[in-house]
Amino acid sequence: MDTARLNDRLSRRQPLVLGLFRIVLGLLFASEGAATLFGVLGREASPAGDWPFWYAGVIELVCGALVLLGVVTRGAAFLSSGAMAFAYFTEHQKDGLFPLQNGGLSPALFCWGFLLLVFSGPGAFSLSTLLRRDEVLKSSSSSL
Repeated sequence: MDTARLNDRLSRRQPLVLGLFRIVLGLLFASEGAATLFGVLGREASPAGDWPFWYAGVIELVCGALVLLGVVTRGAAFLSSGAMAFAYFTEHQKDGLFPLQNGGLSPALFCWGFLLLVFSGPGAFSLSTLLRRDEVLKSSSSSL
């Protein structure tokens, strides 16, 4: 198979893979928040109001769920990316420059993954796209 045909085939599937990436990233982020807030998945709960961990847990759970569902994806991804950049620079960078040195691999990957979604959008399977499509169908059928 030549490179041009392969690129065309891969490009046609880009929205599907981007949608799957968004779903997995949102699920992983929401599970981090649930672990922080409710003490599940082998982690102790952070006390309510404990700065910055409890607030980060709220952002992770809420924004992770929004990204997972594909609702206000760009806004939720922007807030999530910023929260992870904050976590990296305030909690991890002091222990070394590189994420492998300072234990900040997860925040770094989450930060860049969410930044990708800010610029690329939700991809396929997003609830907001399905709702918009449903509204278009309703408005076109009512105008007939």
